[in-house]
Amino acid sequence: MKGKKTELRIFTIADWEKEERYLQKRHQEGWKFKKLSFPVFYSFEKCAPEDVVYLLDYDEEGQKNKDEYIQKFKDHGWEYLQDFCGYSYFRKPIAQMQRKEDIFWNDKSKLGMMRRVFAGRYIPILIILAILILPNLVDQFQNSDADVPILLVLFLILFVIYVWAVVSFAYRYWKCKKRLK
Repeated sequence: MKGKKTELRIFTIADWEKEERYLQKRHQEGWKFKKLSFPVFYSFEKCAPEDVVYLLDYDEEGQKNKDEYIQKFKDHGWEYLQDFCGYSYFRKPIAQMQRKEDIFWNDKSKLGMMRRVFAGRYIPILIILAILILPNLVDQFQNSDADVPILLVLFLILFVIYVWAVVSFAYRYWKCKKRLK
């Protein structure tokens, strides 16, 4: 199918701005975002190149009142695309924007979204880490079985990945908060 394509891209849950820029760039190249499928397969459809802004929003409260939540964006000219892993995907042609839409883009609203992402994603992962991985990591240090080094390395890798994700997210949060001052 010449008018469709699928790309594999990986973005962390804190990389929504990179993902927005990626989707905008594809649209500028003439590939309109159609859907995202697990595990991170982006489907596109051929279109006329256009400057379109993509917006990802993470709002669990909005998901509870879905119709009102989507209508709020539609009232401001945004097209609702889909939900995926807690994020709602919207787009709007830049030509339809009268000004920078601060209701969606200001640092204060980004900071609020980052807090919601942290509470909805990172804290549950921290609980899983504390309940499942750390006890197994301690057990592997105390165990003398032959498979211990393999499991120990696996658990250490998972732990390091999580710590990197939290530190990376905390740095982005700090930068956003610093811009507010």
